Amino acid sequence: MAIDFNQILNYYFLDNSIKGYLIALGFFVLAIIVLKIFKQIIIVKIKKLADHTKTEFDNLLIKTVDSIGWPFYLFFSLYFAFKFIIIPGILEKIVFYLLLIIGIYYVVRGIQKIIDYGFHKIIEKKQDTAVVNLLSKITKIVLWVIAIIIILQNLGYNISTLAAGLGIGGLAIAFAIQNILGDIFASFSIYFDRPFQIGDFIIVGSDMGTVKKIGIKSTRIQTLQGEELVISNKELTEIRIHNYKKMEKRRIVFTFGVVYKTPTEKVRKIPDIVKNIINSVNLAETDRVHFNKFGDSSLNFEVVYYLNSSDYNEYMDVQQQINLAIKQEFEKEKVEFAYPTQTVFINKT
Repeated sequence: MAIDFNQILNYYFLDNSIKGYLIALGFFVLAIIVLKIFKQIIIVKIKKLADHTKTEFDNLLIKTVDSIGWPFYLFFSLYFAFKFIIIPGILEKIVFYLLLIIGIYYVVRGIQKIIDYGFHKIIEKKQDTAVVNLLSKITKIVLWVIAIIIILQNLGYNISTLAAGLGIGGLAIAFAIQNILGDIFASFSIYFDRPFQIGDFIIVGSDMGTVKKIGIKSTRIQTLQGEELVISNKELTEIRIHNYKKMEKRRIVFTFGVVYKTPTEKVRKIPDIVKNIINSVNLAETDRVHFNKFGDSSLNFEVVYYLNSSDYNEYMDVQQQINLAIKQEFEKEKVEFAYPTQTVFINKT
């Protein structure tokens, strides 16, 4: 008895002929083969070409595409094959939703890798890892929220009602943690406005020191006394900050006095003596030296000079060098420094 293949191929089962099932199976296998060639041959060759380029971004894109796993390829091929046969609506929806979820998952993962790459480049330039990592995490959270909303919308949920509920819940949470949020937004302000950076010497109110760490909620400063000072970022954005790292040169004013019995001739020589001393010191340049007033017990001089450095220790070293040189020159000239004294004159009658 001869087998009638046409009869078998035209035999219907669940609204489809055997021929239809074979065609769908053929397209399913064909899609799997094409995707396998794409993943294991084409991607590999493109990856080798990208290894010889100077940029890293093309390698990142290729790795992102290569990271797409076989679950996506399998459901994509299955969904493609189902287009050639009639299947129950519920089964088609299940395959479509699974394909959608898996596809969005890989898209979000790919965008995350690009985000990590971008923020890594920012960290290399600016070194503010805490704020940059926070921005990266917030961006990723927002990305996943958008992905979930897209999935729920395709599943038929009313997004406007959900968004309203999330909005009310978000406001309640925001009121509960408003102080923490204030510090977090202040850290963003510090990051983008950059009033100071790690390593800067700053004065905040009556406190001063070197910035050691700029965190999400607070900034840590190493004071001159050695202890660590922790200040909330919100407070730092609301008060005046003196940043000495931004200062290209320092203006210094100091005074001294000599005794009244100093001869006028030597008083005239003092400004030139001090100017020569300052100009001979490295990094220092004289602005002015004047005999400016008669004090209660001294002839007072005011000295102004500039130091071409913002470093506090260099300033103290230069000032010490100037003070020692002035004392040495005054000893040679026999000019006495004044100190608080009182002279009482008694008239005999």
